[in-house]
Parts: sequence; C-alpha cells; structure tokens
Amino acid sequence: MTGRPGRRQATLDAAGPGLRLGPLGFGASQGGNLFRATSDEEFAAAVDTAWAGGVRYFDTAPHYGLGLSERRLGAALRSRPRDEYVVSTKVGRLLVPSPETAHLRDPEGFDVAADHRRVWDFSRDGVRRSLEASLRRTGLDRIDVVYLHDPDAHWEQAVREAVPALAQLREQGVVGAIGAGMNQSAMLARFVAETDVDVVMCAGRYTLLEQGALTDLLPIAQARRVGVVIAGVYNSGLLARDVPPTDATYDYRRAPAEVLDQARRIARVCQTYGVTLPQAALAFVRRHPAVASTVVGMRNEAQVTETLRRAAVDVPDQLWAALYDAGLLDVHC
Repeated sequence: MTGRPGRRQATLDAAGPGLRLGPLGFGASQGGNLFRATSDEEFAAAVDTAWAGGVRYFDTAPHYGLGLSERRLGAALRSRPRDEYVVSTKVGRLLVPSPETAHLRDPEGFDVAADHRRVWDFSRDGVRRSLEASLRRTGLDRIDVVYLHDPDAHWEQAVREAVPALAQLREQGVVGAIGAGMNQSAMLARFVAETDVDVVMCAGRYTLLEQGALTDLLPIAQARRVGVVIAGVYNSGLLARDVPPTDATYDYRRAPAEVLDQARRIARVCQTYGVTLPQAALAFVRRHPAVASTVVGMRNEAQVTETLRRAAVDVPDQLWAALYDAGLLDVHC
C-alpha cells in the first residue's frame, strides 16, 4: 500500500513490513469530547472493548479536543505491547496556548476549554513541531502513520514543505507511513498522483450514500498502490440508524430532504435483504480493493460493541445489485 515503485500492495497493510491496519479502525475524535463531554473512564473502556474485539488501528489528531484525544488515547494504550497496534495522528494545525480565551469553550465543536487555539501550519518546521507535540501528548515512542490534516486551502505549502518533511522523517524511521486526510477526494487524488504518499484518509466521499471517490481517488490509488482509509462511513450520522430520522445529520448539518429521502430508500432495500442500513454502510466500503481500512468514531463501550457487531455481519452480494438496479449505487458490485 504505497506509491513508491516496486513496493507490494496488501489490502490491509498500511505501509512497510509489519505495519497492518486491519479492516476496522478506532476513530478517537469523540475522545476529544466531540459535541459533548466524555469521561476518561468511558473512553478507556471503549479502547479496552475495541482491543478485546481485535481492533489494532487507532486514529487521532491534535485538532480533536485541542490535544485531549491524543492524551487519552496514549494513556489507554500505554500498557499494550507497542508492536501490536498502529496509531495515526495528523499535522497541519499547531496548538498555541491561549490563556485569554481559557474561560470559554472551544468554538470548533469540542466540549473543552478554549485554552489553546489552532494555527494552520504546513511548513517543515510546523510539521516537526506538531509531531513532537503529539509524541509528548500520547507518550508514544513513535507515530506509525502521519496524515496532513485538511490541507484544502494549503496545497502549495503542503506539497512544497510538508510532504518532503514527512518523507524525510519516514526515511529516518521516525514515522512509518505518510499521507493526507481530507473530507474531499479530488485533492487526495492529486496527492496520490503527484507526491510520494503511502496512504490517504478519505472522509465521507466514498460511502453507501455517495461514491464520488470512484471517479478520481480510488482508481489512481489502486493504480499507484496507495491505500485508502475510509472515514465518515455514516456520512456524519445519516447512515448510522436503521431508519434515518427526520433530524439526521449529513456532513455535520441537518440532512437536506432529498438526501434524507435517498438514505431512506437505501434503508428499505437493505431491509428486504435482512440487513440494516449501518451494516450495509460498513460492508459496502470494504469491497473496493483500494480500501485498506475503515475508521469509525466510537465514544464508549456500547458504541464499540455495536460497531463490532455490525462489522461482523455477512451482507449478501445480491443487495449491491439491487441497489444499483434501483439507481441508488453508482457502481455495480
């Protein structure tokens, strides 16, 4: 799973010998108190349950709760054998102390004190500083996968400075694999085509509801043997319930009526095959050969247990054909 010539693609390998993601990854954004507070005990129990269920890939970022997610994840993994799990984090947002706003709550959706502010920085120095801070917060001796985090408005600096800085760290053995994580597929396809990345994380653009990544990212990733990690498999909530409710969210906003209707139509077809909408959503994305893993955000033990149950369901192939014939899928599986 790499863009470097001569390297073997393996569906569940991140990059390099012995670095494996597994089909299901633990997304730790909710450990940063995304939308509401989560206790240390809740989050630790979630990690314990995921570990018991065989999950060995954990994804975090400085952005998630202004470092809280990284601190909690590091603490939850500290007693585990280091060679038995993979951790990814991200660079591009430096956390700068902000004592003047510490009495406020974080304005970017995390229920934490706004005692730091995020500063975009994809420079060589910014990448190194961000990674050093992540190592301190997690308490880990290394980071296995490092993504550029949402470089949408920073292409030039990301390509000119950040990617070469990460590549150098990779060559030095400081990090294992490098890539980019975004909520779009077009620029990720450019990273795959024009830079030396190993893996990319695509959130929300290849799901049971929408398959835009089929036209740009997934073909080039497969051709260049770059792995794709799919996040946002439920489109931020719309596909997370058996029957999407009226107030379901899509891309972190209330779902438009036509999108909600499409999700409900998909759910009805799924029901005729004895499959729930969330079960189908997880199974669908894993079918593409370029997909290396699926990262699902999980807050507590109950959510982990339910996600593991959904991921274990054997979805009949006939479902995909039925969805395609109904005009609800862009690809005939």
